[in-house]
Amino acid sequence: MKEIGFIGLGNMGISMAKNLIENGFNLTGFDLNPQQLDTLKELGGTPVATCKEVGEKADAVFIMVLSGAQIKQALFGDSGLLASLKPGSTIIVSATVHPSEIRELEQPILDRGIHLVDTPVSGGKPGAEGGTLTLMTAAPQQVFDDIKPVLQAVGKKIFHVGEEVGLGQIVKASLQALIGSTFTAIFESLVLGVKSGAKAETLFEVFRSSGVGSPLFENAASLIMERKFKDTGSHIGTMYKDLGITMNMAKENGVSMFTTSAAFELFQAGISLFPDEDNWSIVKLLEQIAGTTVEKSAEEA
Repeated sequence: MKEIGFIGLGNMGISMAKNLIENGFNLTGFDLNPQQLDTLKELGGTPVATCKEVGEKADAVFIMVLSGAQIKQALFGDSGLLASLKPGSTIIVSATVHPSEIRELEQPILDRGIHLVDTPVSGGKPGAEGGTLTLMTAAPQQVFDDIKPVLQAVGKKIFHVGEEVGLGQIVKASLQALIGSTFTAIFESLVLGVKSGAKAETLFEVFRSSGVGSPLFENAASLIMERKFKDTGSHIGTMYKDLGITMNMAKENGVSMFTTSAAFELFQAGISLFPDEDNWSIVKLLEQIAGTTVEKSAEEA
């Protein structure tokens, strides 16, 4: 399995494509943004003009877009992927969508003799760039075994979460509840400490050394203190979308989500105020309310 296709070459997709190329796969890719196609060519990939062209040679095709509607368009639209992909090949959906959206794709794909792998990812832009993403993969065991060498080119930790398509999205939606709630707790705790008189650097060092210290905390807190709210690879719109999926899944299954619902509301307020910025921009809303700023002190800057 050497011929790989890729649809959706945004911040995450282009880095994943780069790792596939560097691991020896021949890669053909499509994106609506011509600049991303130019970047793919510079990396050694082959850019094409349609999704259909992506599938003409491919043994497997990644789809890394933003929504279920975009996946459908890539598959079934004019010059869609399914018009060219051969039986026995594999579609790898690495986008995050509602479980029902991936499930409704399964039968039309299987009817064409094509395999479907449901494998959303976690790790953000740094994980995509470093090839260290965490993958939550749902697929029949044999399909998983066959495709695993391809997945290993983009991810460090690959979990086979089950054979039923949709389970990957369920695990991802549950994970996003934890990540989104953790983000908002980080924002609030930093604002509280600084407003009450502590230095941001002190809070950072203590928090990172405690039981809640993690790469997630260190990355978020560092970017906040450096006042970097754009182009960090974690756009607020993506987390807002993901938390919406989480809350819809909770409603469908009768699960109370007190903490996650508060995080979702805070992200909703944040995206209204800072639609072009990244997750950390939410702290500015809390700072405005408290009348303070979480930043490095003058002697540390």
